[in-house]
Amino acid sequence: MEQSPSFFDPTLFLLFGFMILIYFLMIRPENKRRKTHQEMLSSIELGEEIVTAGGILGKVSKITDQYLELSISENTKIKVQKTSISAVLPKGTLKSI
Repeated sequence: MEQSPSFFDPTLFLLFGFMILIYFLMIRPENKRRKTHQEMLSSIELGEEIVTAGGILGKVSKITDQYLELSISENTKIKVQKTSISAVLPKGTLKSI
């Protein structure tokens, strides 16, 4: 005789267990990282020293909705997307390098 599948099937519990494990090991930490990065981007002000994902260090000279203008030397300014900013540096970092 065949047994009909019941609600308490062990493979179903295993599937739910893996889904919970993936949530806590992969999805939740990535959401936290994304949230802290968004908070960092929204708190950038004029004159702050930042580093881009490409390794360019500069001082913020202009801010728009999606772009920042960085002053990387006295007469050199570049525009970068806000999402490419990887870190905000402490004041005086550019002078010490």
